[in-house]
Amino acid sequence: MRYYLLVSIVVFALASAAANAQSISVKNNPRSKAVAFGNSSLTLVLNYNHECRISKMDVNGENVIASDGIYSEIQTKEKTFSTLQLQHSPKVKVSTNTVEVSDIIYGDDNTAVHENWKFIVSDSNITCSITRTFPKAFDAESVSFPAIEFNNINTWEGAFQGFGGIAWFYLFNEKLMTYGVHTNEASFWNSTNNNGLHVVVNAPGKQVAMKYSRTDNDKLNYSIAVSQKEMVPRYDSGTHRRRFIRKKTDVWDAFKIMAGTSTETIRFSAFNYGKKYARGDFKGVNGKQVTSVLNTIARMGVIDAKHFGGNSWHTPYGPICLHEQYIAQLGVGINDSHYLDGYKQCLDFYRDNAIKPDGRVWPRWAYTNEDAMPGQFTDKGFYEAQWGYLMDSNPDFVSNVSDLYNQTGDIAWVKKQQQACEKALDYLLKRDSNGNHLVEMMNDSHTQKRSSDWIDIIWASYENAFVNAKLYHALSLWSNIEQQLGNKEKASYYSSFAEQLKISFNKSVHDGGFWDEDKGYYDYWRDKDESVHGDNLVTPVNFMAIAYGICDDTTRRNSILEKVEAEMQKEKLFFWPISFFPYKTDEGKEYQFPFPYYENGDIFLSWGSVAVQAYALWKPALALHYIKNILKQDSIDGLAFQRYSRKDQSGQGDDILSGNSLAVVGLYQSVYGFHPLYNRFYLDPHITGELSGSRLFYNYRGERLTIGLDTNLYSVSNKRFTISSKNDFGFFSVGDTVIYYNEDNSAYALKAVTKNKNHLHLQFIQWNSKEIIWEQSSPDASFTAAYSISQLLPRRTYLIYGDGVLLKKNKSDGSGNLIFQQSISDKKIKMVLQN
Repeated sequence: MRYYLLVSIVVFALASAAANAQSISVKNNPRSKAVAFGNSSLTLVLNYNHECRISKMDVNGENVIASDGIYSEIQTKEKTFSTLQLQHSPKVKVSTNTVEVSDIIYGDDNTAVHENWKFIVSDSNITCSITRTFPKAFDAESVSFPAIEFNNINTWEGAFQGFGGIAWFYLFNEKLMTYGVHTNEASFWNSTNNNGLHVVVNAPGKQVAMKYSRTDNDKLNYSIAVSQKEMVPRYDSGTHRRRFIRKKTDVWDAFKIMAGTSTETIRFSAFNYGKKYARGDFKGVNGKQVTSVLNTIARMGVIDAKHFGGNSWHTPYGPICLHEQYIAQLGVGINDSHYLDGYKQCLDFYRDNAIKPDGRVWPRWAYTNEDAMPGQFTDKGFYEAQWGYLMDSNPDFVSNVSDLYNQTGDIAWVKKQQQACEKALDYLLKRDSNGNHLVEMMNDSHTQKRSSDWIDIIWASYENAFVNAKLYHALSLWSNIEQQLGNKEKASYYSSFAEQLKISFNKSVHDGGFWDEDKGYYDYWRDKDESVHGDNLVTPVNFMAIAYGICDDTTRRNSILEKVEAEMQKEKLFFWPISFFPYKTDEGKEYQFPFPYYENGDIFLSWGSVAVQAYALWKPALALHYIKNILKQDSIDGLAFQRYSRKDQSGQGDDILSGNSLAVVGLYQSVYGFHPLYNRFYLDPHITGELSGSRLFYNYRGERLTIGLDTNLYSVSNKRFTISSKNDFGFFSVGDTVIYYNEDNSAYALKAVTKNKNHLHLQFIQWNSKEIIWEQSSPDASFTAAYSISQLLPRRTYLIYGDGVLLKKNKSDGSGNLIFQQSISDKKIKMVLQN
């Protein structure tokens, strides 16, 4: 038997090796000086007749590159040199899975370059290692190490960047548009044919940058730059921060190439876009359109590594608003670890460069200083906006850190953000001169014609409901994190301040609060002279009040939303406007009048997540209706605008906002109920009947979960375990352990550990102080599991039944924990724990 087993293993190994070998092919034709090589999904053809270039690249059977193909190039002020034309043909040597090309020499006496290329083919990728020697130092205007010229601008729809952003070629709508970024990774994709190409560059001791250009003959040129120091944008003079340029391709500034030898490795691999980025089986909504929104417009605010915001790299002056609390929240919908890791690096950069010594958070960053207050900007590009001191940047920094921590669970990272978050909050909390726990803005009156928040040309001042709602949200999130970090004093201070803020916020406008009982909704702000302004049903103020839990009075909530919905039906709007009624003419910048125009009544999609959350708590079917409207609009125009006109609902503004995706993020967070938290995946659906039957994939902590959404039964599964319940619950699993969290409780309720490798399904039927009931099933009729149940009454005897049969009696400890081990001999059994 041992001999038979050994032979079987050997035969299997040889068969696997043979199969892999068959997928790898290397064929050299010395006569035509061409080598064809590759695997089953990716093949290249290299030409070496007085040149060295890849002339063909088949990705999943489709040739994606144009005539020039893949080549190295250096441009100086005087000349351009490349491997497209060489004085001598290089030498080529091949083996079963390698292609080596040596003596690739190009340039002149002053700019000579010596390269050796080595390709290694595996069954999953092709790696190209380049050794590059510069005998002399010289100044280069640009380099391509290498350049790849794709067939046309539509070969790929986009390229995901290593930091989580996107080069979206839909927006390369003119010739000679160029976008440059600092990353070593790109994933090109096309959703029509599901083709995908992944490129990863490794250059030890060097900096890597990439650029994407639409050529003058409508091809897509992708260029990799390798340099001693980080590549600096060429434009604009005096700032050098512009990543996106029009009518030219020289996005990077000139730099010095040092003499010496360096190595660079480029790994190419093909993938199926539909499989790699599959989101599951959607019911009731267009899943393809959901994916489109979250893979395109949602990522557009990521301008470059360490530069995340809501405004896109395509915007003429390229601003980032640090006063947007939803940048981390976008990650819930994007659901890509590259985005989460990239945003951690970004928030570290903001911590170190965008917070003043007194705790004030610079609210914006841009390519240029044109939007800044005179003299109020830094060399890194952060600034105070010309319209006023936008105070919501302080709480929004904290909210984004908090939300990102919940998604990643990285407590070591958030610990390094603790001091910065405390500084940002404390700066704002000190601005409560009258002790009512409503912090005050820099401006005292709308007559000063200065703004104080995201709605930046409406003159909100003094006690601002918009900023205070954001502050309440930040305090609620951060106080919980302070508790986890062991600072109970700070946790108590922040949570107490939040509760007092909530009380003051909910007071009548006649008593110093924001609730307008005459109109049945919250007003926007109060000047220092006690006059109340913004009584025109400003939707972000009211939606945030509901979504963030400030408005927890059902009667008030219904009053607000019934008024909102009545107006929506009256005007037949496809999405919620920023305000329903006009501001008074002295409450905002002049050109916004007459109503409706711009911030005085147009439709801004960036408040979609709080709107969907408010509606989902009230009438989920209506929330879904507006989400579907966004999906339909995306199919028409890609949501590639700043806003939509209230008058004709057409797209307006070249300031493309990633926040336009937030209603779809709201679909995930508030309708499907996906909440990736620091210690569990919390599922709290508010689905309608038409969404029932959805089976969705979600990446959480390095593994793909499957979420089942049925009417009155929800489930979360990984490869080993499934937990299901008719109520909201939390799920966490690692190795042989699965943990159940009852409803929204952050402390676990039940932990099961089993060495059995068959799938274990736990369906929780009832959980209260008297009785706990769950049903467990597995394909294996015989398995053993160790259970730990918490939050029980301390030192009480509990009876444990299986299918009505008493299995054992166990006593809980002094903390209310009960531990027992049970061998099960049935594929399905109903477990009952009774006090």
